[in-house]
Amino acid sequence: MFTYSGVDKKGNKIKGELTADTQAIAKAQLRKQGVIPQKVVKKPQPLFGGGKKPITPADIALVARQLATMMKAGVPLVQSFDIIGKGHENPSVQELILTIKADIEAGSTMAESLRKHPRQFDDLFCDLVAAGEQSGALEGMLDRIATYKEKTEALKSKIKKALFYPIAVVVVAVIVTAILLIFVVPQFQGIFANFGAELPAFTMFVIGISEWLQANWLICLGIIIAAFFVIRHLNRTSENFRNGKDKMILKLPIIGDILNKAAVARFARTLSTTFAAGVPLVEALDSAAGASGNYVYRTGLLKIKEDVTTGMQMNISMVNSGLFPNMVNQMVAIGEESGSIDAMLTKIADIYEREVDDAVDGLSSLLEPLIMAVLGVLVGGLIVAMYLPIFQLGAVV
Repeated sequence: MFTYSGVDKKGNKIKGELTADTQAIAKAQLRKQGVIPQKVVKKPQPLFGGGKKPITPADIALVARQLATMMKAGVPLVQSFDIIGKGHENPSVQELILTIKADIEAGSTMAESLRKHPRQFDDLFCDLVAAGEQSGALEGMLDRIATYKEKTEALKSKIKKALFYPIAVVVVAVIVTAILLIFVVPQFQGIFANFGAELPAFTMFVIGISEWLQANWLICLGIIIAAFFVIRHLNRTSENFRNGKDKMILKLPIIGDILNKAAVARFARTLSTTFAAGVPLVEALDSAAGASGNYVYRTGLLKIKEDVTTGMQMNISMVNSGLFPNMVNQMVAIGEESGSIDAMLTKIADIYEREVDDAVDGLSSLLEPLIMAVLGVLVGGLIVAMYLPIFQLGAVV
């Protein structure tokens, strides 16, 4: 990214920004636009944060959709990358896209260029692009990839919504309760000291918790922070921890059912996309296992892959795994017998994505009154405990 100042054809001074690989190319672009450049310098980066936003999966999904749309409209591949790269709002995405464009201009295939950026483009994405390039139907394949990425990101967003809402409310409830116990209850405690009468048992119980928390709140905070960092470290470094976590969350009430349906939808969507692209079933199962996002389903799908390799029908292996509902097994069996397994898997993905949507919406509707009740009990209980002695004193008077 360069900033420039110059003079246009009418002699007016102008300033602005533009994207180019080098300063010389930036000056050449300005001359083509009828601008005589006087000063062209690289845009300085902010001191903190590097000035770059991270590249999210949603950004990659949008890039895939833009590429598919442009290529269907007849825009050449290199020009499509150029338009997308220069038009994207995120500088990190601009840099990534223009780097890939430069590699393609140098003679690399699109798949080879994408494989140089594994953090943004996974093996499944690259394999599908390679299949599209080999078959000569890259624009159609990009459309499939874009649809797959959009559906996958929408599903992830729903799952995050289902998990984030109750966790956020619980955290807020704990913080509010802690503040009341540490700062508000001691104020009432000073008033109660002058009563000269025995306090109600409920009030004494709350005061006892408050005194303990005042004396140990630093230790509690330290334990919570340490636990957070330990769990995050184990999640990054320990495969056994991640596997155990994956097994546990699938058994949670309500949330576990949503995650199971999401895993089935992700399996069906990935397998239908890869199989319809001409990828052999065994390799498609390998991709579906990698994209499953859960140890239980990943292990189960790898076992199904081994069974299919030895000649077993996929629907029979799916029944033996015990992971998939009977309806899914039956639909896959029908797809195998009719030779339209990709279409049947697409229908399965659509059905379970809708079920996840409905389940998340239902969970939100259920949680709202439940959370209000929990907050009312916590906060209201503390208030009642503090005002109970005052009520009793008023009755005596």
